[in-house]
Amino acid sequence: MSELDRLVVTLKQRLKAQGITYRELGARLGLSEASVKRMFATRRFSLDRLLEIGHLLGFSLAELAQEAALSGARLHTLSEGQERELVSDEKLLLVAVCVLNHWTFDEILAVYRLGEAECIQRLARLDRLRLLDLLPGNRVRLNVARDFDWRPNGPIHRFFLRQGLGEFLASDFAGSDEVLGFAHGMLTESALAKLQAEIRTLRRRFAELHEESLAAPLAKRHGTGMLLALREWELGAFTRLRREI
Repeated sequence: MSELDRLVVTLKQRLKAQGITYRELGARLGLSEASVKRMFATRRFSLDRLLEIGHLLGFSLAELAQEAALSGARLHTLSEGQERELVSDEKLLLVAVCVLNHWTFDEILAVYRLGEAECIQRLARLDRLRLLDLLPGNRVRLNVARDFDWRPNGPIHRFFLRQGLGEFLASDFAGSDEVLGFAHGMLTESALAKLQAEIRTLRRRFAELHEESLAAPLAKRHGTGMLLALREWELGAFTRLRREI
């Protein structure tokens, strides 16, 4: 991918993240929607036009170019030590989760009892952890890949099992936006492999819907948890009734 291609991809991502359509961008630039589509399709941007679009997005051309250059070197996971640092400070973990969900600095302060200095301090620590780049005006640029995930059985995973799982399941799941299903059966190894593949597909779909939802304002988005678990298992009460072999 050429430098210009990466820059165009970055512009598209920034537009999508801020919920700006080609039609809205055209209106701000004094162009038709068709002209904007053609400009992005042909990659024909004048320097002045790039500067203008960057200004509308709140980024300098240098910042956009740096983000484009870093797009191929984003984090897919954190190290054990990085995750341990996150769970050592609940406010740091809170800010990390917020920025991973594309909250702005002002949105974090408006919803949570954090002072400006506290929030900036946590953002600076996340910058040192390479999770993000802290930009002027307390804006951030994430350094994570689209398929970013926490480490299997890592500190974040263990933190969730220890503190979050019980809270998550403490519901009757009777709401219109809630669902809890449980199934038990006897499956072959081949059937298990097929089911695991379907679970991976569902996780990817969840990530895609998360990306699509980022275009909506924060008030229209709702923190949503989806728990997927699969393992060989028998109820302990049944196991205790097994005959000695």
